[in-house]
Amino acid sequence: MAPYRLLYPLDLVYRRAGIDPPRARAVAAEEIPPPYRSLLVHEDDMTITLEGHFGGRVVLRPLGVFTRAGSYFRRVLLVHEESGQPVEMGAIRMELEAFDARLREKVLQNEVPLGRILRDGCFDCRSVPKAFLEIRPNPEIMGLFWMREPRLLYGRRTEMIREGRRVGDIVEVLPPVIR
Repeated sequence: MAPYRLLYPLDLVYRRAGIDPPRARAVAAEEIPPPYRSLLVHEDDMTITLEGHFGGRVVLRPLGVFTRAGSYFRRVLLVHEESGQPVEMGAIRMELEAFDARLREKVLQNEVPLGRILRDGCFDCRSVPKAFLEIRPNPEIMGLFWMREPRLLYGRRTEMIREGRRVGDIVEVLPPVIR
């Protein structure tokens, strides 16, 4: 297991790609302004939360994937299915052996958001927020989120827990949200 780092695994996938990660600091849940707070401060499935807020299905666009020491890493952009509007950028580290062969195959196809795979596959796990984040975007994030100028973004770092064991780490960053 990797030691606790605020942006892990996002920091790892960025450095592996030769890109400086964004600057971030941990903030209390109460410091996150609406509507970010309702999108981040919960233990529900993020895919469903985003689909409810943005009014439609979200689809996955893989930005980078690799395997290291039995863990599968992927950085993805989730976008609204109809408009293509970015709704989240995230990085995930998953222990592949935690999934049965059918779910592992779906994860490795990089076509479906993880939340939908877990829900549809009846994969029993919890997503436990470990830190809420205030993020100063790097140029790459600004491009992904169609931002013309930098502004503070918000996100969270969570751990996937299954049967009392950490089987994944996730950092999720939301674009500027106005509704």
